[in-house]
Amino acid sequence: MLRIKKLDIFILKSFLMLFIGTFFICLFIFMMQFLWKYVDELVGKGLEISVLAQFFFYSALTLIPLSLPLAILLAALMTFGNFGERYELLSMKAAGIPLLRIIRSLVIFCTFLCAMSFYFQNVIAPKAQVKLLTLLVSMKQTSPELDIPEGVFYDEIEGYNIYVKQKDRKTGMLKDILIYNFSDGFENAHIIWASEGKMEMTADKQHLYLHLYNGEQFENLKSQTISSNNVPYRRESFREKHTIIEFDGGFNMIDGSFLSDRSDSKDMMEISHSIDSLSHRADSLGRDMYNDIKNTTYRNTILSKTDSVKMAETNQQINIDSLFNSYTLAEKDKTLGSAADRTESLASEWNMKSYQMTETDNNIRKHEADWHKKITLSLSCLIFFFIGAPLGAIIRKGGLGMPVVVSVLIFVIYYIIDSGATRVAKSGEMNMVLGVWMSSIVLAPIGTFFTYKSNKDSVVFNAEVYISFFRMLLGLRPSRHVFKKEVIIEEPDYPHTQTELENLCRTCEKYADKHKLTKAPNYIRIFTNKEHDDAIVQISTRMEQLIEELSNSKDGVLLESLNKYPILSTKSHKSPFDNPWLNLLAGIVIPVGLFFYFRIWRFSIRLDKDLKNIIKTNREIHERINNKSFII
Repeated sequence: MLRIKKLDIFILKSFLMLFIGTFFICLFIFMMQFLWKYVDELVGKGLEISVLAQFFFYSALTLIPLSLPLAILLAALMTFGNFGERYELLSMKAAGIPLLRIIRSLVIFCTFLCAMSFYFQNVIAPKAQVKLLTLLVSMKQTSPELDIPEGVFYDEIEGYNIYVKQKDRKTGMLKDILIYNFSDGFENAHIIWASEGKMEMTADKQHLYLHLYNGEQFENLKSQTISSNNVPYRRESFREKHTIIEFDGGFNMIDGSFLSDRSDSKDMMEISHSIDSLSHRADSLGRDMYNDIKNTTYRNTILSKTDSVKMAETNQQINIDSLFNSYTLAEKDKTLGSAADRTESLASEWNMKSYQMTETDNNIRKHEADWHKKITLSLSCLIFFFIGAPLGAIIRKGGLGMPVVVSVLIFVIYYIIDSGATRVAKSGEMNMVLGVWMSSIVLAPIGTFFTYKSNKDSVVFNAEVYISFFRMLLGLRPSRHVFKKEVIIEEPDYPHTQTELENLCRTCEKYADKHKLTKAPNYIRIFTNKEHDDAIVQISTRMEQLIEELSNSKDGVLLESLNKYPILSTKSHKSPFDNPWLNLLAGIVIPVGLFFYFRIWRFSIRLDKDLKNIIKTNREIHERINNKSFII
């Protein structure tokens, strides 16, 4: 029992060391992606370090639940990949410890991380989200840092338009300055020109202090509201002039109470209450709209029809159709135009009234999606572990190469499924539970499959298995490679081998004469065959035994002759599948049956050539052994 506890500690320690590193790496990547989204709106505003520190802190808190699943996936892949690469996992399994027992401590730890992720999303993340959004809105509303460009009019200062022809970066002096002051209105602009000057912020960052030299000032002396053909103005020349412009260049935190209605700023209980309130509001709006339609539009339509009917009853020879037909073309056009205008007016009116209902429904779906999201994102930590741990044990590649590639690929698939299905669910085109849980529904069976295969030591990612399958499907086969051995313990028994070669030749000749392999096979026999060809299996087994025995020879010519032996396919010339029902189904479907028919015929012809090749190679080796010059 003590050994198992030490093993749990060793596995947990190995995982934790990698998990801590991968978690901060994933968190940093997501934070950079989040910062890149808002960098254009935040740069160049002279924000203090404390403000930026708050921005990074709150963004990190909101991104922790998203970073956890990827960090767990990557750490699990690297941990069990290292175990497999260093044969530590093989040693554990050789000691009789199954994979499910090996990962037990990590399953408990990842379950704890799921609970922590849920707590973060339900308690901490909503508060951090409100703080972050408030900070973002405040940062967006902060005036940009004063940096007047050269050769263009700068209009970021409210009520002013400033033009600077040239700037001296070292001294801060501005050359050829033109200032338009529109604080008294566009018609009463004050214009200042100076050959040079300098600008600086006051200590409280609430005003801009201008030092102007060698210039002129122009302003109207009479209000433009007084009617006059000639408006006097004043022209002032100065050698030095100092003026102050109101310019709020500081950071001011706004009141974030308006963000409390957002679904991502609430916990699950608050979201449930909001959904009930919104649903009640939507029902009330729906009833009001129905009653309004019933009492206004629909009633007016019924009344106008009733009036028409009454008029028709009063004048029995006149009905609506005959009345309309009696109109002139101008009257008909006017009547139809009036009806079309009325219809368009009603459609526009009810579209505007239905907008509020649509917005309420969208808000309800957003709240429902965020409610489920808190559960699915937490559960994804456990799902990603059951994908990463067995996958690492199967791949057996540690380090940062293969695990990073596989982790990113799996996470991208998860993100595409999750974001796409959630977006469709929020639009109302898919069931909300199905849409939000789609990623878990897809990935959970994958994790179960990998765990089962890894626990059974299956070769899921063994390339040779798939290469062999496609070779069999396409009718390809590998070549034989027999090399000279460095150390030979026992020489072949050449007299006995000669006898076996002769017997194998006779067996091959009898089989070829009996089965007539080059003739077209019977179509029905192919797809109803339930027997295996034991004779060809015995031929293949005897040939491989002879090759294994003769491979101990020192003669290079003889070894080269062994490479001429084909690798026999013992089933491909009989039926396409071992399952009789699959065979019967393949034969019934004519295009599929014809494909397998000609494929089996081709394999039969090749088997005939292989048997002749075996006979020819046997005789070459037989003659080589008769020579005996190479036998010491």
